[in-house]
Amino acid sequence: MREVVLDTETTGLDPAAGDRIVEIGCVELINHMPSGKTYHQYVNPQRDVPEGAFRVHGLSEAFLSEYPSFVEIAEQFFEFIGDAQLVIHNASFDMGFINNELDRISQDRLAMSRSIDTLQMARAKFPGAQASLDALCRRFEVDNSSREKHGALLDAELLSEVYLQLIGGRQPDFELARENRELVVKSDPGKIRPARAHAASKAELTANDSFVARLSNPIWKK
Repeated sequence: MREVVLDTETTGLDPAAGDRIVEIGCVELINHMPSGKTYHQYVNPQRDVPEGAFRVHGLSEAFLSEYPSFVEIAEQFFEFIGDAQLVIHNASFDMGFINNELDRISQDRLAMSRSIDTLQMARAKFPGAQASLDALCRRFEVDNSSREKHGALLDAELLSEVYLQLIGGRQPDFELARENRELVVKSDPGKIRPARAHAASKAELTANDSFVARLSNPIWKK
């Protein structure tokens, strides 16, 4: 099973107001485990970066001006995600921005059904508790000390660890399967026990005959 953990950084909070994607980060999971494959791309939003957004992710208009626009990276991005389920924290936000970019280049939108929203998962699992990515990292003891600012790839990597905890933790069966393949069990002939006798006793046979005699037309007497 292939999943892609995805995060974006943007110029603001509302694509309908003209805000654009400035960074995309993705981490591939195979059977819920990181495969080591990632996708990371800075994106020229072709507009200014407000001060509030810059304080969040630290990506300036000058820095982003040297990178390709979304239309230039769209093919590579979609080649990476393929038809995988998309694991996203607050999926409506990132999916809204991605679909806004797709509208701009006249491409089909991504269906919301493709997304797994870890924010909703966390709120359902821990009602009333903080459900931000930082809060979940603290809860699951995921090291986010390098997260001085938001970054799409770093956040996707952290979210991949949080997601694995939300669905029940890292499954031990992968490691156990590897260990079991290496394990050879040797029996000790000197400790083999002789087979036990299982023949019915005289009292047991008498009790059985008495029980069968009370049955109406038992198959044992045919």
